[in-house]
Amino acid sequence: MAQPLNNPSSSTHRDYGAISTATPEVSFAAGSNSGNAGFSPTEFVSLSEDIGHNITSINTSTKQLEKQLKLIATSKDLSALLEKIHSINTKTNARVQTTSQDLERLQAVLRHGDRQQKLQLEKLTDEFQDVLMKYSKQQKCISEATRRSYQVAAQDEREADMTARTELLQQQRQEQAGLERQHDMLVERQRQVEQIESDILDVNVIMNKLSTYVAEQGDAVDTLEQLMDRTAANVEDGRTELQKAAASRNSYRRKILILLVIAVIIGLIVTGIIVSKLS
Repeated sequence: MAQPLNNPSSSTHRDYGAISTATPEVSFAAGSNSGNAGFSPTEFVSLSEDIGHNITSINTSTKQLEKQLKLIATSKDLSALLEKIHSINTKTNARVQTTSQDLERLQAVLRHGDRQQKLQLEKLTDEFQDVLMKYSKQQKCISEATRRSYQVAAQDEREADMTARTELLQQQRQEQAGLERQHDMLVERQRQVEQIESDILDVNVIMNKLSTYVAEQGDAVDTLEQLMDRTAANVEDGRTELQKAAASRNSYRRKILILLVIAVIIGLIVTGIIVSKLS
């Protein structure tokens, strides 16, 4: 069973969470070496387990983001909350990148696999597509919520600025220092909001790639079925030809036998004529 992102598994699964905070570029382009490898049942099992593990972890991260979303409007330490959300996004984006690469590798491995294994690849691809859609949707909800929070804070800051300038002219220096601190906090908030927005993956590109691989798998399965049907038809044609050959051989034997009987009869007749003349 896969562990949540904040508590990586200690089993033989690879941990793809703790890497750099940069948003990954997910690519499904075939690797230069992956297509040349032969089919390996051990690698197929290992990749399938890793993909299933990462799908579970991405789903766990989505649930964690859902909990954090509910806290945005009421959190007393919003800055710490946004940093936590960014950390979850970074680790999960890394898992998404790794999972897409594993699916690419599994696609290459299964070029020599059987129908059941290709159906399992299709199932894993569908599960990854589903969990990725949920994760992306949750990311966007959090981005919108943090943006609204920033806008409210900005509006409050502007109103406070106007009030301070109108009512507290005599204490301008003291208030100016406080406003500068608020402004610095607002700038940091904006940076965090933009950071959250930059974490959002381009899901459309990933989905198009997944659709292409699913279609290729469907074509491969259809081709396999066509070859099986064609082989069955060839076997049936061969059986029919053998039956025709057997029937032709039996007919030929009957003709030879009839000719021999006729020859014997003619010989007897000729013999009788010769004997009668000699008598």
